[in-house]
Amino acid sequence: MFDPTQFTRAHWLLSPLVIFGRYAVMCIICYLIFYIWKRRIWLYRKIQHKFPQGADYQREIGYSALTSIIFGAISWLLLGTSLRQYTQFYTDVHQYGIVWLIASIPLTLLVHDAYFYWLHRWMHQPKWYRLIHLTHHKSVNPSPWAAYAFHPIEALLEAGILPVLLIFIPLHPISFFGFITLMLLFNVYGHLGYELFSRKTYEHPIGRWLNSSVHHNLHHEKFNGNFGLYFTIWDRLCGTLREDSLDKIEEVHGRVREVRG
Repeated sequence: MFDPTQFTRAHWLLSPLVIFGRYAVMCIICYLIFYIWKRRIWLYRKIQHKFPQGADYQREIGYSALTSIIFGAISWLLLGTSLRQYTQFYTDVHQYGIVWLIASIPLTLLVHDAYFYWLHRWMHQPKWYRLIHLTHHKSVNPSPWAAYAFHPIEALLEAGILPVLLIFIPLHPISFFGFITLMLLFNVYGHLGYELFSRKTYEHPIGRWLNSSVHHNLHHEKFNGNFGLYFTIWDRLCGTLREDSLDKIEEVHGRVREVRG
């Protein structure tokens, strides 16, 4: 069984392959289920009824492969070279205790959500949007393959969360791998193109703060608003949650109710 505490500096050279491999496996599973096997049966849950073209998938996979190389390179520089001494990466669970080990994972998500929100808003300024973020927004109707489809500069900026977390927050390998796994899961889910939440989720005291596939799909379709990644916290605080988000949610769940009778 893989033991992340035994992941040596030399092993970090494999980071690009590991990152792209995880992305590919997750996207293949989602693509086969939602875009091939259940394509017709679950069409009522498709947020936008149309499907991407073959060229869209090719573009998304190509840019995602490049992003994986960049993410892997940053991980290697931070944890596979002498720069590791400047991080708070540790391998002994007892150094900070099991409570911190568990708590550090949601903390990484909260920090990353804030980092992503403000970076994302900045990239929507006209100059930077055309130069950097437009590549990602070519997926107006995204598929799971769009999860990492970034311009190289955006990929480098997105990877900036890694030094932020590793330098300022003590992270055990389990916490670090937990974070990058959840990051991938949320990215793939956000670009899935299908609604998986129940209608009641949006009214739940906790669920209302979660960013759904509907929220992010609407961002891709309309190009603005709904800038969050994991949560709607910053969108709500800063007034950037799209006012038509609830309308879109009702539209999709209206179809769900019709099918279920």
